[in-house]
Amino acid sequence: MGDAEEFVYVVDDDPSVRRGLTRLLRSAAHTVEAFSSATDFLGRERCEGVGCLLLDVRMPGLDGMELQAELAARGVDLPVVFLTGHGDIPMAVQAIKKGAVDFLTKPVDEEVLLNTVHEALQRHASCRAELRAAEAVRERLRLLTSRELEVLRCVITGARNKRIAAHLGISEQTVKIHRARVMTKLEMKTWTALFQACQRAGIEPSTGL
Repeated sequence: MGDAEEFVYVVDDDPSVRRGLTRLLRSAAHTVEAFSSATDFLGRERCEGVGCLLLDVRMPGLDGMELQAELAARGVDLPVVFLTGHGDIPMAVQAIKKGAVDFLTKPVDEEVLLNTVHEALQRHASCRAELRAAEAVRERLRLLTSRELEVLRCVITGARNKRIAAHLGISEQTVKIHRARVMTKLEMKTWTALFQACQRAGIEPSTGL
């Protein structure tokens, strides 16, 4: 999925649950790290690459819901899968609303668990790929001149060359030249790809067109 290694982080205060989950996940070729508390997990070096968090709810100290909130506050984008023996519908709804991939209850069917973990890893891989693509576009945007950036912001409004030329006070031929240079510098082959790249990179369209 684009990264050399994918991690599943198990956080559960029950040693037997940690052992069982670690064994199951490793049998499915996942790299696993297990933690007995949310505090222990937070003390780990920041997680890089693709991964997901398999998280209990009720634990001494910081509980699973609080850990989910703390990770969000820290800007950690690891997908969370809750696995608990003490859940209820309101708790599950709250967890999903806050971004959890799923809220599973113990005992859980092994195939269901593995499929859910796979979904979480795929989601994180896609998210990381999007971030890398956006950063690549932002890097190439630095190659544009101020005028080329102005033209680009006009182009992504869908305006035609004649209208862009009038808006910027330049000739239509100059607009065509700048558009061509933008496509070359951003390494784009189609206008659709250009629009999508600008969306990923957060480029705002020009106003007043």
